[in-house]
Amino acid sequence: MGTVRYGIIGIGNMGTAHAQSLLSEIKGAELTAVCDIREERLKWAEEQLPENVRKYSTPKELFESRIMDAVLICTPHYDHPTLAIEAFQHGYHVLVEKPAGVYTKAVQQMNDAAAQSDRKFGIMYNQRTNPLYQKLRDLIQSGELGEIRRTNWIITDWYRSQNYYNSGGWRATWAGEGGGVLLNQDPHQLDLWQWTTGMMPKRIRAFCHFGKYRNIEVEDDVTAYVEYENGATGLFITTTGEAPGTNRFEINGDNGKIVVEDGKLTFWRLRTPEPQFNAEFTGGFGSPECWKCEIPVQDGGGEQHKGVLRNFTNAILHDEALLAPGEEGIKGLTLSNAMYLSAWTDNWVELPMDSDLFYDKLMEKVKNSTFQKETSESKTLNVKGTH
Repeated sequence: MGTVRYGIIGIGNMGTAHAQSLLSEIKGAELTAVCDIREERLKWAEEQLPENVRKYSTPKELFESRIMDAVLICTPHYDHPTLAIEAFQHGYHVLVEKPAGVYTKAVQQMNDAAAQSDRKFGIMYNQRTNPLYQKLRDLIQSGELGEIRRTNWIITDWYRSQNYYNSGGWRATWAGEGGGVLLNQDPHQLDLWQWTTGMMPKRIRAFCHFGKYRNIEVEDDVTAYVEYENGATGLFITTTGEAPGTNRFEINGDNGKIVVEDGKLTFWRLRTPEPQFNAEFTGGFGSPECWKCEIPVQDGGGEQHKGVLRNFTNAILHDEALLAPGEEGIKGLTLSNAMYLSAWTDNWVELPMDSDLFYDKLMEKVKNSTFQKETSESKTLNVKGTH
């Protein structure tokens, strides 16, 4: 195989951006088909995409066409696992947009289908291409920071206006999107939180505010506290309703602390590890000598979505290791599911969580919803500059 032929399901915001990348910017990749159930998006495809790109109105038609090698799924969240499973059953490689799904029960079924297939499976965790987080992961995994004691991520620069929520009827509803800031904006941070540290919490206590800043039924403000197996603790704070916002990720360990903020990575490195200093120091007041180290990181945010597309293409063509294996999508989703469940039950949630209980609670939200959502004319938003 010299070229990977892609078919895209869902040509809304992200699907459109991926289509444009595949047409000219990804070596070894070719866009051969798109699919969307909306007539207006198919009309856009007819007008804007080359004639040799086939257009389909149903996934079934797309799957049966056999004119592609890989499927890129860019639909609303609930459909990700279902469509991925169908694609595997038809023998296609699968790259799915984030999040992996809405609830872990379905995502586990998707992972099982991938395991039974010999096809490549990836997820669009484009922030894994960011040199900042790659360097952070390297510092932690190599032991430079020592054993982790605390993680703290304040990610409140996800400002979204009411007009944004009104731009699509599925947005910010339990039935359409399955959640709010945790499921739409934060999947990247929830992934990076565990990917860089190599740690998943053992239990979570979260406080979610639903429709606090906007006229929506899902959460737009969250504070979560987590505990890890080694005794470390963590805090995750996020919202779409504050301006200006903050994006600061701080990790404290035995050898100091690392902060990622404003495009910089700073390591406050202890000359003597804190446990050793504490065991040896006899001077009363005092603390370990600390060096502020500005860690060199490649400029820019990495290749982002195009980087994941290149990596996935090369994985198919040359068996290159996947930067974002699709099976790992369940980890970040587990964190958001556990936060919801904690808020809904007003209690701690132990991991691994009860996926059946979460599913039942979510379906109750869907079934009992009386929320009437105002919507403006549905339109495709410009995603340039988003994470």
